[in-house]
Amino acid sequence: METRLIIFDFDGTLGDTRRNIVKTMQMTLAELHLPGRSEEECAATIGLPLYRCFETMFPELQKDVIRCCETTYRRIFAENLQMVKPQPFPEVVETLSALREQGYTLTIASSRSHASLAELTHDMGIADCISYLVGADDVVNAKPDPEPVLNTLRAMGFEAGQALVVGDMAVDILMGVRAGAKTCGVTWGNGSRLELEQGGADYVIGSMGELMGILHAEQ
Repeated sequence: METRLIIFDFDGTLGDTRRNIVKTMQMTLAELHLPGRSEEECAATIGLPLYRCFETMFPELQKDVIRCCETTYRRIFAENLQMVKPQPFPEVVETLSALREQGYTLTIASSRSHASLAELTHDMGIADCISYLVGADDVVNAKPDPEPVLNTLRAMGFEAGQALVVGDMAVDILMGVRAGAKTCGVTWGNGSRLELEQGGADYVIGSMGELMGILHAEQ
């Protein structure tokens, strides 16, 4: 079935937010007097819901401490955004604009909050290309559960076979696979080619422009 709907991850796929996320994570740990974590350890949690990031790094933390971590992280992230604005990855803006002009429906399914997605897509100049946003607070079950994709399919009126999920982490690929959609991994984000392939990606690309070739080959 030809692709008509493209569901993008945001962090590490459209927006280069790694620096902001890692810095905010490390500042949060320092403020709450928790043991420090390296850039690699922090980055390995990108793509998970925020509470799962802290649970992964600190399995022994009580739920009330996790909630405190979330609140502190969101405050510091908003403060850091005033100093360092995430930028779109190369070819993202041009490719999204071209895809929209060609009639594709473009959406985002992310583990960050809906409000944060709306703000960042606006700041990056891609909001007009995006028809639908699914944030972590819009679902009960986050990635790698298929709920974000299934909700998008219902909202946009497409079948799973018409959808392509594009993301940089294995959780993105697994989410798409479990929903019955096609999947495409990207190598410029936070996951490796091997992780994406092991997750079941139908395609793996090294630049956003390559996505056009995949879609044109279907026609």
